[in-house]
Amino acid sequence: MGLKPGYKQTEVGVIPEDWEVPTLGEYSNRITDGEHVTPKRSSSGYYLLSARNILNGRIDLSDVDYVAADEYWRIRQRCNPEAGDVLISCSGTVGRVATVPKGLECVMVRSAALVKPDPTRLSGLFAQYSLQSVSGQHQIVVSLNQGAQANLFLKHIQGLRIHVPPTKAEQEAIAEALGDADALIESLEQLISKKRHLKQGAMQALLRPKDGWVEKRLGDTCVLKARIGWQGLTTAEYLTSGDYCLVTGTDFKDGYIDWDNCSFVEESRYKQDKNIQLRQRDILVTKDGTIGKVALVNHLGKPATLNSGVFVIRPIEGAFYSTFFYYLLYSNVFSEFLRQLSAGSTISHLYQKDFVNFLYRTPATITEQTAVAAVLSDMDAEIAALEAKLAKARQIKQGMMHNLLTGRIRLV
Repeated sequence: MGLKPGYKQTEVGVIPEDWEVPTLGEYSNRITDGEHVTPKRSSSGYYLLSARNILNGRIDLSDVDYVAADEYWRIRQRCNPEAGDVLISCSGTVGRVATVPKGLECVMVRSAALVKPDPTRLSGLFAQYSLQSVSGQHQIVVSLNQGAQANLFLKHIQGLRIHVPPTKAEQEAIAEALGDADALIESLEQLISKKRHLKQGAMQALLRPKDGWVEKRLGDTCVLKARIGWQGLTTAEYLTSGDYCLVTGTDFKDGYIDWDNCSFVEESRYKQDKNIQLRQRDILVTKDGTIGKVALVNHLGKPATLNSGVFVIRPIEGAFYSTFFYYLLYSNVFSEFLRQLSAGSTISHLYQKDFVNFLYRTPATITEQTAVAAVLSDMDAEIAALEAKLAKARQIKQGMMHNLLTGRIRLV
């Protein structure tokens, strides 16, 4: 298939004929890294950034070092980040990119690089998005020094090629559109965080024992099952597709099963033990590795079974409402039980003989348990809807980057 009229093939992909493919060094006034000599840190003062503070699209100041004024001005002789400059992580998680916002007074250590775009030819925010694109990240990966620790050197950064529209106005229009997408994503992330915080508060209030609640023992109120030793699965039996899902502890995500990433097993392995064939509202708890992780089976798309590292919990003759008991285990009540069980040591296995002695307090009636669970379930449903909206927003942004940064869609 030939090229679409008005487009050309370049070493980094197909772009409009009027776009250029310069190196970052050609369109920048300066590219340098941070301070090489270990700075004298301070408990307050000016920000001292490192690679860990550079996230994709923003600078994280929640865990940042400081330097006093004399160190700050000394380091600025080497690197002087200003609004609109681009920062790149050069070690650790390499290739994360952010633009310096207005009003941020900072310097850096050598794990971060500073790019000062030529203001007459290159928008810093456009450069950020270009480096975050599939093409930009691929070039960074190819450039890495594959030693004991992968590092991105200044010569690599200088040689990175970017797709550049003919006018800075078009660059800024693209950056503004992608910035709006980022703003939506950030607002959803903040809202989800707020909702999660509210849910934690609601759990503490609703699950705190009250007058009329009764104490019960797990072993007296539920059936506890797991894949027994001789039924153990080898990793060679974990399939990438199939009709029978295999749930492991690594498939637990925020209290539920991440079905999209589960492995599969043959039908014979699924049918091997009816006790661990999953049902709606089963409660799962990890007993190996990171013990005590909890998940609720809130839906089943396909038949599913367990690997040997997970317990399934089911009530005996309506001893409790499963969803309520799931939230109880998901709360700090169960965390405290595990803490006391370990007694200061690290335990790598949760034994059934210990787990059955878990004592808990619950409303005396199923009706009250159901009411408590309904409130928390509604909050989870709201969070899940927001997460789906966030996933969609991220997907849309990726499509925008693909189309806008390659000129498939022109804004000017």
